[in-house]
Amino acid sequence: MDLPTYEDVAAAHARIALHIVRTPMLRSPALDALTGGTILLKPEPLQRTGSFKLRGATNALRQLGPAARRAGVVTHSSGNHGQAVACAAAALEVAATVFMPADAPAIKRDSTARWGATIRAYDRLRDSREALSAGFAAETGATLIPPYDHPHVMAGQGTAALELAQDAAAAGLTLDALLVCTGGGGLVAGSALAMEGAAPATRVFCVEPEGWDDTTRSLAAGERVANAPGGPMLCDALLAPIPGELTFAVNRRRLAGGVVVQEGDVLAAMRFAFAQLKLVVEPGGVVALAALLAGRFDARGKVVGAVISGGNVDPALFARVLAA
Repeated sequence: MDLPTYEDVAAAHARIALHIVRTPMLRSPALDALTGGTILLKPEPLQRTGSFKLRGATNALRQLGPAARRAGVVTHSSGNHGQAVACAAAALEVAATVFMPADAPAIKRDSTARWGATIRAYDRLRDSREALSAGFAAETGATLIPPYDHPHVMAGQGTAALELAQDAAAAGLTLDALLVCTGGGGLVAGSALAMEGAAPATRVFCVEPEGWDDTTRSLAAGERVANAPGGPMLCDALLAPIPGELTFAVNRRRLAGGVVVQEGDVLAAMRFAFAQLKLVVEPGGVVALAALLAGRFDARGKVVGAVISGGNVDPALFARVLAA
C-alpha cells in the first residue's frame, strides 16, 4: 500500500466532516500555570464513539465500493476501533465483525454491540488477532479495516491534529510541539502528516506508557522493536505489540522523538482531567496530558498541543482512580 500524505489527510477531512464531531480546542489556565506553557488540548472523548478512532474508520469505510460494502467489513480491536468501525458501518448499512479481546472493558464491548456489530472474543495473550481477522476476511470476502496500519485509517486519524492546527492558527497561535497518545502509531502518523502541511514547524512526539514504549525505542533503534511480554495492562487502548509497518514508515522520518509516562502519571492525569477539564478520560487516552503534568515533556515557554484520544473507561476503574 502507498503511504498517505498531507493531501490524503486534507481529503479525509473533507470526506468525513459531516459524519464526525469537530471537537473543540480546549484551554486550561490551571494547566498552563502548572506546565509553564500554553497548552492546547484536543478532547476526542467528545467524539461520537468516545474516541478519535471514528475518524479513521469513517474515512476507510466511505471509500469502499458497492461490492465491498455488500461483503461487509472485519477488524480486530481492544475496543475503541471496534466501536468506530461498528458505528461507521451502521451508518452505511454494512455488516461488521469485530475480533475483540475477552478482557476488553465491558463499556467497549457493549458499545460495539449496540452499533450492531458481531463480536468474536479472543485471548489477548495467546491468539493472534491479526491472523483471526485476516482469516475471516479470506473466508468471507469481508474487507479488513485494521486499527492503524492502513493508509485510509492513518489519514482519517490525522484530521484531529489538522483541526487543532487550524483552531490554533485562528487563535493567533502556532504549535511548537504536538504530543500524541501512541499504540500502533496510526494517530501519531496521521498527526505528523497533518502538521507537515498545516504547521510544518511543529515538532511531533509520540507518548507511550512504560512497558509499551515500542515506538519510542524503535525511533532510537531506527527499526521496529517489539515490546517484551508481561507489561502493565492499565492503558488497554495502547497495547500494540510492535509498531505497524506502514505507521513506522511514516513515523521514523517525521517524529521528533518519544516520551514515556509511568502508571502514576496516568492516574494523576485522569484525576486532573475530571477535576479541572470536566472530562472523563480512559488511561490510554490521557498519556499525552500525563506527560505534560508529570514534567516528562518540558513545555515551559512553548505552545504545545496534546491529543486526549479517548474516554471509554471502565466505570469501576474510573471510580477507583477518583477515590485514590
